[in-house]
Amino acid sequence: MDDAARLPRLPDAFERWFAARGWTPRAHQLEMLDAAERGEDALLIAPTGGGKTLGGFLPSLVELHARVQQEGKDRPHRLHTLYLSPLKALSVDVARNLMTPVEEMGLGLRIETRTGDTPVSKRQRQREKPPDILLTTPEQLALFTASPNAEAFFADLRRIVVDEVHALAPQKRGDLLSLGLSTLAAWAPQARRAGLSATIADEGGLARWIAPQTGGEANLARIVRGGPGPAPEVEILETEDRIPWAGHYGRHIIAKIYERIQDARMALIFVNTRAQAEATFQELWRINEDGLAIALHHGSLAAEQRRKVEAAMAAGKLKAVVCTSTLDLGIDWGDVDLVLQLGAPKGSSRLIQRLGRSNHRLDLPSRAVLAPTNRFEYLECTAARDAVTEGVLDGDPLTAGKLDVLAQHIMSRACGEAVDADRLHAEIRSAAPYADLDRATFDRVFEFDATGGYALKTYDRFRKLIHGKDGLWRVRDPRTAQRHRMNIGTIIESEMLNVRLSSGGRGGRVLGQIEEWFIEQLAPGDSFVFGGEILAFVGLNETDALVRKSSDETPRVPTYNGGKFPLSTYLAARVRALTHDRSQWAGLPEQVREWLELQAFRSRLPGPDELLVETFPRHGRFYLVCYPFEGRLAHQTLGMLLTRRLERLRKRPLGFVANEYALTVWGLSDMADLDLDDLFAEDMLGDDLDAWLAESPLMKRTFGRCAVIAGLIQRKMPGHEKTSRQVSFSADLIYDVLRQHEPDHILLQAAWEDAGTGLLDIRRLGDALRRVQGRIVHEALGRVSPLAVPVMLEIGKEPVFGEAHDSILSSISEEDLIAEAMGRD
Repeated sequence: MDDAARLPRLPDAFERWFAARGWTPRAHQLEMLDAAERGEDALLIAPTGGGKTLGGFLPSLVELHARVQQEGKDRPHRLHTLYLSPLKALSVDVARNLMTPVEEMGLGLRIETRTGDTPVSKRQRQREKPPDILLTTPEQLALFTASPNAEAFFADLRRIVVDEVHALAPQKRGDLLSLGLSTLAAWAPQARRAGLSATIADEGGLARWIAPQTGGEANLARIVRGGPGPAPEVEILETEDRIPWAGHYGRHIIAKIYERIQDARMALIFVNTRAQAEATFQELWRINEDGLAIALHHGSLAAEQRRKVEAAMAAGKLKAVVCTSTLDLGIDWGDVDLVLQLGAPKGSSRLIQRLGRSNHRLDLPSRAVLAPTNRFEYLECTAARDAVTEGVLDGDPLTAGKLDVLAQHIMSRACGEAVDADRLHAEIRSAAPYADLDRATFDRVFEFDATGGYALKTYDRFRKLIHGKDGLWRVRDPRTAQRHRMNIGTIIESEMLNVRLSSGGRGGRVLGQIEEWFIEQLAPGDSFVFGGEILAFVGLNETDALVRKSSDETPRVPTYNGGKFPLSTYLAARVRALTHDRSQWAGLPEQVREWLELQAFRSRLPGPDELLVETFPRHGRFYLVCYPFEGRLAHQTLGMLLTRRLERLRKRPLGFVANEYALTVWGLSDMADLDLDDLFAEDMLGDDLDAWLAESPLMKRTFGRCAVIAGLIQRKMPGHEKTSRQVSFSADLIYDVLRQHEPDHILLQAAWEDAGTGLLDIRRLGDALRRVQGRIVHEALGRVSPLAVPVMLEIGKEPVFGEAHDSILSSISEEDLIAEAMGRD
C-alpha cells in the first residue's frame, strides 16, 4: 500500500510483544492484516527471513486473540485457520515456531498438526474437537473431502494459508490442492486465502491461482510485497585441480568443500539427486580427519533417521548435512550460515530458495557457494549466479488442471457426500486450473468415475458411482469408498524395497527404501552405499532387501530413476549467450576458457539463437552432435524423433544419448550430407511423434501413472499392496483395450498431456525448433570437437537408446576423446 498511515494497528498485546523483542511490525505484515480486515485474498512475496510466516498468520492470531478475550479459553472448539504446506516437516517446523509468539503473548490458542504420521486416535479427536489452527498437507485436505461430515468440520473456517505456493501450484499436487480449496469455498465461503512465497516468477498467475474464480474475468489476490533484504552473496568455488570434462559427482572439489565446512558454523550441502547425496557423503567422510559431525538427509532414508537428523540440526549439534530437495523449502534449521550447492542448480529460483536456508534472518545476507562438477556446469553456475545477482527468477509455467487429478477429486467428493453434478461442475470451476473446464469434458470425467467409460462400463468393478432417485450421485458402497481413500494423492513412487539389516537370518532395523530395479542388478555379496553406510546385499525377503554392514572399499552408488531436475529455460538461454560472448568469459576458470577457445578453433561456438550441428567419423561409426541447450528431457525426445527420420533416410542410426546441453546420434552412414533444416523441421512433432508414441513403452508407463491417480487401478488394498509389476500388467492390458475400442478415452488424453508437458517436454522442444529454423549451422569435422566430448562420455553412463553395439561402448575412452579434441594423435 502507498499510504503507510492507512495500515491497521496491532492490538496492545502484539505491540508489546514486538517491542519486547526490539522489533517493529513490517509493512507487509500489516498489509496482510489490512487485506484480511477488508475480506481480500492475498499473495505475500517476501525474501527469506522477512517474516512471511508471521505475516501469513498475523490476521489469524489477531482474530483469535479477540475471540479468546470475548469467549474465554473454554470457548467451543471451532477450526479458524487451515495451514497447508508441501512438506510434513515444514508443517511441524512452522507449528513449533508459531508457538513462540502465541505462548509469549499468552494467547491461549490451540495449534495442532495433522500429517500421514499423526495417530488415528489423534485424528479422530481432532474431528470431534477441532483446534483453532490446523497445520497439514494437501493430501490430508484431499482425505477430508473424501470423508463424511467434513463440511461440518470446516463450517467455521475463516482463513487458509498456503505456504511455498510456488512449489505446489505447477504440479499435480497443486491441481489436487486447488480442487480441495474449491470445496472449502463451497463449505466455508467466508474463508479468505493467503499464499506465501519468496520466489515467484509468475506473480499474476499465482495471484489468480490462490483466489477463488467466479467466471468471466480472472479474480486476483492482492499482491503484497515485502521489502528487499540484503543482496545474497554467491560465489563459485575455484580449484587448481583438473576440472572434469563430464561427470557429476565432483570428487575433484570435495576437499575444497570440506575446507568451507570447517570454516562454517553449520553448512547445508545441497545436491540434485539421492545417488549424488550418497556419493558425496561417502567422499566427505573419507577425508573427515577432524571428525566433524556430518549427516545425510534424503527422501529414501527411513523417516526415523530423517527426524533424528532434523532434531540434531535444530539443536545445533551438526557441522554439516548433505541433502537433496528434502531440505530446500522454508524450514528454519538451526544456525545454518552457509549453503553449498554441489553441481549446477538448474534454475535461479531453486538457487534462491536454497541459499535462503543460510542466515535465515532479514538483516543478514544469505551465503551460497556453488561447486560445479564439470566444465559445462561452470557455465551454468555462472549464469545462475548472475541471475541471482540481478534478481531474475524462473520457474515452471502454470498449466490447465490435469484430468486424472480431476477424476480423483470427483470420486473423493462422492465418497464424502452425495453430489449434484451441476453444482459440482460450478464448484470445480472456482479452482483456477479448472476455471475453463467445459461441461462436455467434465461429463466425460464424471462418466469415467461412474462407469469406467464406454469401453469399460461392461466390467462391474469399474462402476463406482450410483445415481439416486433424488438426482444425486453417491459412492457405490463403503468398500469402494475405503479403497479410494487409501489411494488418494498424486505422488507415484517407483517400486521400492525396504533396506533392512539382516540379523541372524532374520530382518532387523529398516534403514530406508531403495528402488527395486537397482536391487535386481545385485548378486548376494555385492556392496553399495546407503544412508551413509557401506552395505552388502544378502538377499530378498518379500518386500525387504536384506543387507549386512560391509567394509568393501569399492561399493556401488545406488541410482534412482527419478529425481533429476531439468535445466530451466531461462538458464539455458543465459548459458547459450555466455558460451557465445567472449566478453563474459573473464570470470571463468582458465581451464574452461581454454576449452571454449579450443572449441572455437577446432569447430565453432554456437550463437544464442543458432543450433550448431557437428558431424564427424570415429572408429568406423559416424556421429552427429547438436547443441540445443534445452535440457535432458527435450533432448531425449529430439533424439528419438531424429533417429526415426534418419532411419527413413537410410542412414542406419544405431543409438543416441543426451545430456542437459547436447545430443549425439551415431550410425553406420555418414550424416554430413543431410539437409539439416529439413531434418530438424518442427513437423517432426506431428506424425513422427504420434507414430513413435503409439509404439513406445513410455506411453504405457505414463498411462499407468495416470490410471493410478485417477483410481482406475488401485495400488493399495485392504491388507496388501500391489507390486509395480502387477500395476504395470493391469495398466498395459487396459491401455491396449482403450486404444482399440475408445481411443479418445479421458485417461488416454490425460496420458498424452502428461507426456507432452512433462516426460517429453514437447512444448519446450517445439519452441526450440521454431527458434533455430533458418539458423542451423553445420561443421563437418574430421574428429570429435571439445564441446562434444562431454556428451560423448555419456555413452556407457546414461541409457543408450537404439540398437547400440558393445563395440561402440568399448570405444569410448575419456583420455582418447580429450586427446582427439585437442588435436593430439
